Amino acid sequence: MQRRRVRTSLPVLGIALAVVLAGCNGDPDAQPTTGSESTLASASPSASPPTTAPSATTPPAATPTPSSRPAPGTVPPAWLGRRVLPVTTDGFGEVRPTPPALRNRRFTLPDQLPALPGAGFASRIVSPPPDSVIDRSTWRPGCPVARSDLAWIRLTFWGFDDARHTGELLVNKTVARKVVRAFRAMYTARFPIEEMRITRAAELSAPPTGDGNNTGAFNCRPTRGTTTFSEHAYGLAVDINPFQNPYVKGDVVLPELATAYVDRNRVRPGMILAGGPVVRAFETIGWGWGGAWRTLKDYQHFSRDDR
Repeated sequence: MQRRRVRTSLPVLGIALAVVLAGCNGDPDAQPTTGSESTLASASPSASPPTTAPSATTPPAATPTPSSRPAPGTVPPAWLGRRVLPVTTDGFGEVRPTPPALRNRRFTLPDQLPALPGAGFASRIVSPPPDSVIDRSTWRPGCPVARSDLAWIRLTFWGFDDARHTGELLVNKTVARKVVRAFRAMYTARFPIEEMRITRAAELSAPPTGDGNNTGAFNCRPTRGTTTFSEHAYGLAVDINPFQNPYVKGDVVLPELATAYVDRNRVRPGMILAGGPVVRAFETIGWGWGGAWRTLKDYQHFSRDDR
């Protein structure tokens, strides 16, 4: 993952996008038909349906007793995405020790899309993406890929709460089917993901909070420290659980509060490890992993051209 200099991972909670599109079944390895929606789904008897929020009439929960309090790391802190870090001379946020609430991070944020039907893995691919999707992305005239060459993927993922969730990715249409294959394998392995949504343009210039953890793909920005577009700007790269799998180069750690996850020997949920299910899933589709690079480590990053 080659990143922009000033970044944030401000999570956006609870915004639902209602999309009504026609669907059709297709060959799992075929390219999506232009202007149509293609579907991939497989039943999983062990998968549980998404949880629903309590109704307005639900009585408030009792005050937790010591024995009923949530386990550490399972509930997002109230300050998540709100505490801005000082910006250093290199243009990033100040690297700091990981707050105790995030040292064993294992919560999943609320979905922002309606749940896909079914009880197992499911996906929908739409190419070209609807204007409403492009409008809330980082795409703009001058990006190295045409908007018509992108594909909008909705797909299910397994959360840290052991439940089925629905997220979205914006990718190059030439790799859409392969990306779905990789995420299907991750779902089968029950690899947990915190959040999966499209990066918004406002995030590119927002001040850094150093605590974001969004799994995403397309991001029209240059490679760190250069004017050359990154693989993300072509829709040919994916970042997964960036907080549990940070970018590390010398003293630079991104996200800046993810220092507790630099030690890869202390294995916790959501971490991507050599030989693990996430690396195997992307090896199957021929993509490289930034965690295997020599001059730096980008544990969250997978890309078609291994850069």
